[in-house]
Amino acid sequence: MNTKSLKLLVFLFILNSITLYLYFSSHPDYFRRHRTTQDTPHSLPQFHSSFSDRTHLVSLSNSNKPWPILPSYLPWSLTPNTPFRSCEAYFGNGFTRRVDLLKPSPQINRKVSNGGGGWFRCFYSQTLRSSICEGGKMRMHPDKIKMSTGGEVLESVIGRGEEEELPEFEFGAFDLEVGEKSKSDGKKLASEDFLNEYMQKGEISRHTMRDLIDSIQLVGANEFECSEWIEEPTLLITRFEYANMFHTVTDWYSAYVSSRVTGLPNRPQLVFVDGHCMTQLEETWKAVFSGLRYAKNFSGPVCFRHAILSPLGYETAMFKGLSENIDCYGAYAHDLWQKPDDKKTARISEFGEMIRAAFALPLHKQQHSSKSGYNVLFVRREDYLAHPRHGGKVQSRLSNEQQVFDAIKNWSLSHAECKINVVNGLFGHMAMKEQVRAIQDASVIVGAHGAGLTHIVSASPEAEILEMVASEFRRPHFALISQWRGLNYHPIYLSGSHATPSLVIHKLRGIFKTLGC
Repeated sequence: MNTKSLKLLVFLFILNSITLYLYFSSHPDYFRRHRTTQDTPHSLPQFHSSFSDRTHLVSLSNSNKPWPILPSYLPWSLTPNTPFRSCEAYFGNGFTRRVDLLKPSPQINRKVSNGGGGWFRCFYSQTLRSSICEGGKMRMHPDKIKMSTGGEVLESVIGRGEEEELPEFEFGAFDLEVGEKSKSDGKKLASEDFLNEYMQKGEISRHTMRDLIDSIQLVGANEFECSEWIEEPTLLITRFEYANMFHTVTDWYSAYVSSRVTGLPNRPQLVFVDGHCMTQLEETWKAVFSGLRYAKNFSGPVCFRHAILSPLGYETAMFKGLSENIDCYGAYAHDLWQKPDDKKTARISEFGEMIRAAFALPLHKQQHSSKSGYNVLFVRREDYLAHPRHGGKVQSRLSNEQQVFDAIKNWSLSHAECKINVVNGLFGHMAMKEQVRAIQDASVIVGAHGAGLTHIVSASPEAEILEMVASEFRRPHFALISQWRGLNYHPIYLSGSHATPSLVIHKLRGIFKTLGC
């Protein structure tokens, strides 16, 4: 083992030890499970005080997947000192304003798993203008949610409208348990003022998480009956553009951040509160998290010991960066640990490693060299049936894609300075694990502007990105992800949708010169 690898392993061990120490020192009741619920705002910030404020979150059994050890992981400390619009506020620890809508009823020495009433609170990010919310003893009534069943085979629901797949909530579609003789029994959990301040619509025409919270009713313990209890922490998620890789990555990221912000000790379960059919992208949902069900697949009222409401993907920095300036740059976690910088982030790298770890792919790969060879991954755009309203034909972003691919292939065969392997990235015919593997093994990732390039969140730290940008699609998606990852990005701006092969080869030659070829 060389000195660099040994130093990295020692750093990761120390970082993990510190993280565990901070976690358990701020959660002293984790193993006791019997204690009075009270806030201790002077030990930690109010919204994440001592674990005595969170004993109701502990499940008596937890079969959820553990979190993997990630090289780019930094503690999710949730301090109120995160600067407004800093990189950490955009990509992680910006949910610093806590609002309690329903506090658990205090009971001395109550059992964690079944004592006391429900509770609900939100953590608001002024930077993202979004909230992560969580509640305990929360019940869902699938029959009060109007939408299609969801999870069907795509071919069986061809032609189904999107309006049928998005949820409409009756009042009482969700409810929370309150005390036996509570005056709030039958009332709404959230006021209009609360929703307008902490669950802002923004430019989202149909804010399903806001609508879900608006439907929550408070009910007495004598009325709180369930056909099924889910003991494990569970994320409730509504997806919109669920078949699009870029938008799904924003949903994955939002779910990941929600899990970390709420301090979950293991990876949560998922419930899709939408009626979308199955897609290939569910492979990653299932790999990253601990289990997946659709809301309409439950036969009766289902109760959650601990439910977390993940913000819409539209509210993440990855989407907001398309319309507002997020001046952040990728950096190594080791460097940020030693010297924090409000203009730098390792959170997107951490997230990409989470995806790779979920598929059991190695996080420490030997770097390519002139002897072992370099992989050039060409991400192709293929015709495929994406969703019930899709015709099966993708819009061309590169009219001479095959010609460009053939030119790169021919150039690689005549490149004598070092070995170059050109990989045909036919992602439409590859399992998600194989797509991620191809991305992480690539030294250079080439492609026309398209959602498949979003995979660069999982690329190696040394990967070079070459994007061919058609005149109709001059959007900053992949330039931004590259910037936030700290990857070198090389655009080729086309006058139309036709790329000159010789120009692409010229760009590749320049990239490989920097690699020593």
